[in-house]
Amino acid sequence: MKIYTKTGDKGTTALFTGKRVPKHHIRIESYGTVDELNSFLGLIRDQEIDQQTKEDIALIQHKLFTVGAILATEPTKDNRLKIPRISEADIEFLEQEMDKMNEQLPEMTHFILPGGHTTVSYCHIARTICRRAERMVSYLHENDPVPENLLSYINRLSDYLFVLARKLSKELQAEEVKWIPEKLEE
Repeated sequence: MKIYTKTGDKGTTALFTGKRVPKHHIRIESYGTVDELNSFLGLIRDQEIDQQTKEDIALIQHKLFTVGAILATEPTKDNRLKIPRISEADIEFLEQEMDKMNEQLPEMTHFILPGGHTTVSYCHIARTICRRAERMVSYLHENDPVPENLLSYINRLSDYLFVLARKLSKELQAEEVKWIPEKLEE
């Protein structure tokens, strides 16, 4: 299989159904941002972190390929193509993992500035990419509905990445720097 096809040389690309759209189409922006997120998750998985977290991230990466496939398919065609779905169980998995991590973390009393350790920073970058993906998919959803579970999954995933950053901060003994607003002078 050749990687280059030359079919996109004029600024269009094909959806799974074969329909050609501009490369800047919101559907392409949506799954492109999910792909970017997936790449950052791979970077996190490549860090010196515990094996269970690596396995959880690998599972999430597989789910993100499903998200990408759903987004790369026009909604009226997806049932015919037998594309997998994001299920309620997928969302519950993220919630359960967050609950487990939160049990081991100190209560959060302030916003936290991203940073403290390279691995933690990667998590925060992934979280912000996930939020951008969520904004893109939400915008797409206004014009071309996507499954509700997909929106919920991406929303929950950004929360998961925030909690994961906190967990890794603790495990890596990185300082969590609280954001304390400056007092306004009168």
